Amino acid sequence: MSMLSALLSGFGLGSMYGLMALGFYVTYAVSGTVNFAQGSSMMLGAVLTFTFAQTLGWPLLPAVVLALCGCALYGLVVEFLAVRPFASRGSNAWLIATVALGIVLDNLVLFTFGKEPRSLPSPLAVSPVTVGGVGLGVYPLQIVIPIVGLLLAALLHAVSRRTRWGVAMLAVVQNRDAARLMGIPIRRVVALAFAMSAVFAGVAGVLIAPLLNVNADMGTLFGLKAFAVAILGGIGSPWGVMLAGLLFGILESLITSTLGSSYTQIISFGLVIVALALRPNGLFGRAEVKKV
Repeated sequence: MSMLSALLSGFGLGSMYGLMALGFYVTYAVSGTVNFAQGSSMMLGAVLTFTFAQTLGWPLLPAVVLALCGCALYGLVVEFLAVRPFASRGSNAWLIATVALGIVLDNLVLFTFGKEPRSLPSPLAVSPVTVGGVGLGVYPLQIVIPIVGLLLAALLHAVSRRTRWGVAMLAVVQNRDAARLMGIPIRRVVALAFAMSAVFAGVAGVLIAPLLNVNADMGTLFGLKAFAVAILGGIGSPWGVMLAGLLFGILESLITSTLGSSYTQIISFGLVIVALALRPNGLFGRAEVKKV
């Protein structure tokens, strides 16, 4: 793999991490909780898209839209069953509850979808990109992925500032008690945040599915890496987590291309630990200031 193809591949992979990390940011900013079943949301998006498009023979666009609706519904279920009952009582049990719900979904998909990996064909993942007769070593989809990721990050930024629900979410982030007194439905806003979080992960799953095999446990490692990216970027900074995702993906790709895949996880997570030791609030985060 050439240096250029490694960078382009890493940029696409990093966008996936960034999208999933944005999901962690959304729920943390609004409710102070996160969905540790985020990897399962990614898997669900890929599996549902494959089921609708390949098994049922639907056109790809309606299949993707319905798959993302399924991810949003799953996000609402996670918030209602695994987060709200515990967070409302001041308990941190939502930590293990979201993990457990993710394991339940993974096993349900394993029993219904099967354990055999499936391939989701895409016209953007057939022939590598060539420039002047020279192959770049990446598929068009790997160039489209970061564009979609950055556009969604920009859309999240615009929605949070220019729409009624976006302003309501910002109000909840800044002062929950004041937002409640102003008549903002706190529970609905938090539920919306979890639905958005699952949709971001679902988009990542749909985009990466043609490059990987679709199976029930495909989101496990992705979810773990996305959470590491969210912490690395500073989980309270949306652009920070997106940039951290891009950096992490490029780092992974460069390590794989130069040293081999055997060293990828060791070195990448080792560098994350070093970075957080030097910057405990993340590369782009800031320490929270509390007034007393």
